[in-house]
This record gives sequence, structure tokens and C-alpha cells, in this order.
Amino acid sequence: MKKINKQTGIFGTIGVVLLLLTLFPLSSCSKKNQDKDTPVSNLEKAFTDAGLRTLKERVQAKDFSLPLASTGKTQSLSGYKGKVVFLNFWTTWCTNCRAEMESLEAVYNRYRDQGLEMFTVNCLEKKADVLAFMETNGLSFPVVLDLDGQVGTMYGIQAIPTTFILDREGKIVAHIVGYIDWDTPELNLAMEELLNSVD
Repeated sequence: MKKINKQTGIFGTIGVVLLLLTLFPLSSCSKKNQDKDTPVSNLEKAFTDAGLRTLKERVQAKDFSLPLASTGKTQSLSGYKGKVVFLNFWTTWCTNCRAEMESLEAVYNRYRDQGLEMFTVNCLEKKADVLAFMETNGLSFPVVLDLDGQVGTMYGIQAIPTTFILDREGKIVAHIVGYIDWDTPELNLAMEELLNSVD
């Protein structure tokens, strides 16, 4: 009887030790995951609330120059430094591109006086077709023509629409592939946070 009690005591002690060793790393892991999930800034939280992710590390957008559809004058992305930029790749025949144009125009009109710029890149289409589309749909934001697709290749565009949101230093804050309704209360708050951001 004493022998059984002794064995039970040993296994009980080992069990307690194993339990403590197991709980310690779990609580440590739990804290790490909690820290990871905690938004690091108001900007990240605003984008998350709008259903978008910000990049963990902002990278400088690659500069390029293309002719404006409206005037033929060459425009460079670097010319918009100091502004928040929507760099949007699209075509007139793309259903999802067409669907988001109205909301892009609404955001452009609402925030352009606060430092927002649309810099939309039409991919591989003729100037006349692009201008006709812009006029028909009442779109006023700048469009440049990527006639040979080199800029689309530079940015690794594999699907359209694709949008990069740049901060005032020309660094990419977010990269979105596919259709977005840009004119929502949540996205408006995210844009305002980015426009007012100093980091």
C-alpha cells in the first residue's frame, strides 16, 4: 500500500512540473500573439477597420514618367511627392475597373484640396478610347497612358484593377488587388487619417 502511494506521489509531482512547464510557454506565446494583433498606429487601425491591410514596412514607390491622356504632357509619379497618392492601374474594358471609377472620382473630389491625388495608369489602350471613357463617365482625375505596358510590368501588375496607396513621402502604405468601393465611411476615415498622418 505504501509503495502505490509513493508511485502516485512521484507521478503527481512530475505531472505538476510538466503542467507548469507547459503553461509558461503558452502564456508567453499568448502575449506575443496579443502584441502582434494590437494595431501599432491609428493609421493601421483605420485601414484595418476599413477592411484593408497596411504594409508592415513601407517601401518607396518606383518612379516613372508617362504621357497624360488629356494633354500628352509627360507626368512623373515623383511630381506628386508631398501628396497622398492613389496609384491605380486599370482599363476601360475591365468590368471591375469601371465599377470603382465613380467612387474614385468621389474620393478625389472630396480630398484633393487636402493633399490627395489620383494618378491612374491606363494599361495598353489608345488615347482616344481612354478620353472617350473619361468624358462619358464624367471623370476628372489625371490619367496617364502605359501604351507599351512597361510600367505595369515594373509594378508586377497581374490583375486589374490594382491600387497602391502612397503616403506623402512616396512610400507605399497599402497594395490592393481587385474592386473596392472607395467611397465608404470607413475608407473616408482611413483617408483622413493618412492625410493627417505625420509619420
